[in-house]
Amino acid sequence: MTSDPILSRLAALRADDLPVHGGRTMAYVYDSGLAGLEDLANAAQAAFAGVNGLDMTAFPSVVELENDLVRRATTLLGGAAGTFTSGGTESCLLAVLTARQHARRLRGVTDPELVLPETAHAAFHKAAELFGLRVVSVPVDPATFKVRPCDVAAAISDRTALVVVSAPSYAHGVLDPVAEVAAEAARRGVLCHVDACIGGWYLGHLRQAVRQGCFAHDAPEIPDFDLSVPGVTSLSVDLHKYAYTAKGASLLLFRDAALRRHGWFAHAAWPGYPVVNSTLQGTKSAGPLAAAWAVTERVGDEGYTALSTRVHRATRALAEGVERIEGLRLLAPPEASLLAVACDDPGLDVFVVADEIRGSGWYLQPQPAFGASPANLHLTVTAAVADEETVRLLLAELEKAVARARVHGPVQVDPAIVEAAASLDPDALTPEEVEAALALAGVGGGLPERMAPVLAVLQALPPRLSERLLPEVIGRLYQV
Repeated sequence: MTSDPILSRLAALRADDLPVHGGRTMAYVYDSGLAGLEDLANAAQAAFAGVNGLDMTAFPSVVELENDLVRRATTLLGGAAGTFTSGGTESCLLAVLTARQHARRLRGVTDPELVLPETAHAAFHKAAELFGLRVVSVPVDPATFKVRPCDVAAAISDRTALVVVSAPSYAHGVLDPVAEVAAEAARRGVLCHVDACIGGWYLGHLRQAVRQGCFAHDAPEIPDFDLSVPGVTSLSVDLHKYAYTAKGASLLLFRDAALRRHGWFAHAAWPGYPVVNSTLQGTKSAGPLAAAWAVTERVGDEGYTALSTRVHRATRALAEGVERIEGLRLLAPPEASLLAVACDDPGLDVFVVADEIRGSGWYLQPQPAFGASPANLHLTVTAAVADEETVRLLLAELEKAVARARVHGPVQVDPAIVEAAASLDPDALTPEEVEAALALAGVGGGLPERMAPVLAVLQALPPRLSERLLPEVIGRLYQV
């Protein structure tokens, strides 16, 4: 890349980013570790970069590719129809939009509600805000972090357009009781969506591994979670996660094509071309679609089954290793490929641990406390981590980071800051008050190298105030 000055500039910019290969970035990126797979994806994406997915009559290739991907996914996860989207957020948005339109057209619901666990992904709250639904948030069991079916049943009303469950939840890596919740939704005539964005492809192939007898002993128990479950009407699954495709690839699956139709937009009352959009986008490159198709064709069911088996074993080894490190504990036994690691030592701060291990070249994602969930570190285990040496190295570095964090001590938040924050109205902050609040949080001049003090302050603030300040922080990164 260094022979061209433009590419050299891009390479220099990438130097400050987290690595996307090797398994050391345990959030945001998914690395199969398979040689040649990224080259294949790049070549497929380049071949279709100029193809516009807006009009499938002009570019019938997009229909063929999408049908192949949906067919592969429904064979694995059930359902009879699907839509290729740009990512998990768009899949979740479309699931909510589809449910809103379905409730409006078939049940006459004009003030729709969205029932979801408090552990549901933020994308559903975004969807509710964009599409005008009221969120009914249901608490989860503080011991298991799973939603209780009886609580969901109590939250469903005549205005409920959609019930959401996670398989698994991102924050804790546990599966909500999908079958029981879906049964409650079906009993009330309400749609039920399974957010399997991060876990669907992995769990589906791990289930195949179990059925094929790939585990001599200690086979994982995978509860029913997909569209084969009665009452489940839609499911989102990201291909750019555990299908290891290029970014910009997700699927929203439906029990049938009639339900999918409620999320499509069509318009003919203008002098231009007839418009039919199956997603929130109009014009869209077919590059990610082609890349996803190429990668899934190359890896195949057998390859994904093997990758999922490796990831499961690595996740189990990491979970056992974390429990052996003094001061650390798992918030819940992992039911997929995600770990949530908290501290049980008052002299230890997980945010400081995150800073310390990042200095050693590893990124473990800090998650602030919320409700019954204490502050913790999130680890997404991918195939690139799934070898004994990498697992051993990570656990050794984590133990060293814990020791350094214990010497450093926990971050102390000034009680005066918390008291002052409690008196602020997030909706009525003046520019001067915003500046003062950011200065108190330690981000008045931009993001510092060590994030523990910032995260500790944000964790202590009321959520609505944090939501008001966070865009101000990010806005300062963009100068124009």
